[in-house]
Amino acid sequence: MLNIKNIMLAHDFSPGSQQALSYALGLADRTEAALHLVYAEVLHAPPYDSKKEPESDREKINKYLQKHASKLPEHRVEREVVRDISAAPAILNYSEEHDIDVIVMGTSGRRGLQRMVIGSVAEEVVRHAKCPVLTVRRQKKPSETSRFASILAPVDFSTHCRDALQYAKELAASYKARLTLIHIVEETLHPAFYGPGVGSVYDVQPDIEEQAVKRLKECYSETGGPDVEVEFRAQPGRAQRAISHYAKESGHDLIVMATHGRTGFERFTLGSVTERVVRRAPCPVFTVKSFGKSLLSKQAATGQVKE
Repeated sequence: MLNIKNIMLAHDFSPGSQQALSYALGLADRTEAALHLVYAEVLHAPPYDSKKEPESDREKINKYLQKHASKLPEHRVEREVVRDISAAPAILNYSEEHDIDVIVMGTSGRRGLQRMVIGSVAEEVVRHAKCPVLTVRRQKKPSETSRFASILAPVDFSTHCRDALQYAKELAASYKARLTLIHIVEETLHPAFYGPGVGSVYDVQPDIEEQAVKRLKECYSETGGPDVEVEFRAQPGRAQRAISHYAKESGHDLIVMATHGRTGFERFTLGSVTERVVRRAPCPVFTVKSFGKSLLSKQAATGQVKE
């Protein structure tokens, strides 16, 4: 069981955060955690992220938050309006000051040059938050339930993905969900300079998918946490596209994966596989940092728990 005591919903009154609210309520109810409903009021910007409200009205915001927290006991709900120069720092500062275990928020999923260069609040939070983040992309036909029945865990066999796999197993056990481990085989190889080169990894290792599935099974067995209903899959493709595409085609309800949380110019211009999945995913994405706050029990973190 994950040690979740405080869940934060970053609410901006957009359709995306409205859909995220149901997942936050469901997770808070399942874990008996306190739910912090937080509205980040940006300096010199209209509230609600909407043209309908010409000026800030904290009382109206608090009434709105109170209305949507009615599914949980009053003593388990905190409502707060925070101000900062922009939304992401407000969310991040609040999460650290109140020892938040999971941040839940919507993401608009914008595209284009502005989206690529500037990024979104959700991606900035994913990049810098010390705790796991559950992002919910706006759906035209949102799920009628916040329950996760099938969870997808991409695995690249790195240390980071092993940590995320532990979370995936714990979440699968908690929701009684089916877990799928997938490895995306990056097929294309760069040819040797002025040589014949090799165009595909399959030319070098034809049974790469079988070997990847075998390694997935070993990775699952070696990772701590409960045993759950699980299946293993390997397929070729570009990770950031293939993960989202497979999740959509197979109808998965949640993707659990690690983010390295790099910063700097390379981070700014290129992004990571995780952040691109957050942008494209057809379902919520639960991101984990290896070096951040751990919600795993000591036994699970050391691989000593098996159920």
